[in-house]
Order: sequence, then structure tokens, then C-alpha cells
Amino acid sequence: MLRRVIEHFTKSKNPNSRRYKWDMARRICGHHVKYVSERINNVDEVIGKSGSLNIKDDELLVYASFNVVMRCKIEEMQAAFLMSRDGVVITAPDLEHGGRVRTVIAHYVYYRAE
Repeated sequence: MLRRVIEHFTKSKNPNSRRYKWDMARRICGHHVKYVSERINNVDEVIGKSGSLNIKDDELLVYASFNVVMRCKIEEMQAAFLMSRDGVVITAPDLEHGGRVRTVIAHYVYYRAE
């Protein structure tokens, strides 16, 4: 409990800092993904369905359709929640596709608390 309070008041607010990127990766890690889309020429195309977001060593992995859709170094990524908070936009050099900078949007599975 005390650790959470300390982390809350000492968290980084600079989206370019190493600590902010790691905090963001930890927050999105473990979410189940309904579908993943990629923004190409300002058009969103679905590139995978049913997956998850995971951290392995120093990389963030986006799984969908039984494949790694995107794999990037956490310290090189830019990530932001959607305004609705039901997904995240990730922009980074994709190690899975030759280091090309990509923007993917992972939409979370909606769970209704009953």
C-alpha cells in the first residue's frame, strides 16, 4: 500500500522518459485484446484479433491472431491510452518487421463486472 502511494507521487510525467515508458508498459501489460489495427495513411486496418499485450525482457509484445503482430523495445516506444480508456496506441520501431516504425492500436476486451 505504501509503495503504491510513493509510486503515485513520484511517477514521471514526461512521456519521453525511460521511467514513464516502463510504467506505461507495466500498466498495459496483461490486457486481453479484442483486435489490433494499424494506422496506414490515416486509415485504420485490422491486422489481428483476439490476443494480448505482454512484456518479455525489455520488449513489449503485441499478440493477435496467434502471431506476434508487433515487437518493440520499451524504451523506444511511445504509448498513449485512447480517450475511452478501452485501448492503447503504440508507436515504435517494430523489431518483428525489420525495424520499420509502425503505429498500432490495441482495443481491449470489454469485461462487464456483474
